[in-house]
Amino acid sequence: MTRILVIDDQKDVRAMVSIVLRVNRFEVVEAESGAAGLKAFGEAAFDAAIVDIFLADTSGLEVMTAIRESSPNFPIVAVSGMTALDFMEEAPGLANVVCLQKPFRPNDLLQALKTAQAGKLKAVV
Repeated sequence: MTRILVIDDQKDVRAMVSIVLRVNRFEVVEAESGAAGLKAFGEAAFDAAIVDIFLADTSGLEVMTAIRESSPNFPIVAVSGMTALDFMEEAPGLANVVCLQKPFRPNDLLQALKTAQAGKLKAVV
């Protein structure tokens, strides 16, 4: 079963994302902060991560950079409700992160995850 790490400090967003993924037969581990997400990533194997850009304890960019330093081609979907995610392509090591703008539909989430796992760059808005 494909194992996904969901890092988002908003409980309702984590719950919605997790429900969509579980219904579609993904195993999900939730983290309520960047620190908890990095700890989980260091302790277990995952197939992809969904990371909120704006976390209460740290920047989602820092979390994604730390993940990529450990695993350079690791599939990541970055989500945000506050900004266009165009700047992601300029962040070192994060050019092939798939971006997803909140609010998003379940099918958008699944497509973004599929794209990330295929290693293709595609912004989903």
